[in-house]
Amino acid sequence: MNKMINPFAAAVLGFGLVTSSAALAAERTVTLNVRNMYCAACPTIVRKSLEAVPGVAKVVVSYKQKTAIVTYDDVKTNVRALTTATTNAGYPSAPRG
Repeated sequence: MNKMINPFAAAVLGFGLVTSSAALAAERTVTLNVRNMYCAACPTIVRKSLEAVPGVAKVVVSYKQKTAIVTYDDVKTNVRALTTATTNAGYPSAPRG
């Protein structure tokens, strides 16, 4: 007995598989403590390094507080990628704990 999959059912299943990762995506926000910010240009460099990470939606850097608040898509990136980006730019960071 040879069973064929209904084309409509196959399309629905395929669409479900494609959209399931998007449905599981979550926008997250993390506050990073950022070291080595000693001048007025530093926050701009930190912001640009974070904005270059795929999946980052928003970055707010505070020179006064030495922090970066980052909103990102957790399917496209993670905290480790964010801290690596700032560290590579010369500003080591870590999640505020």
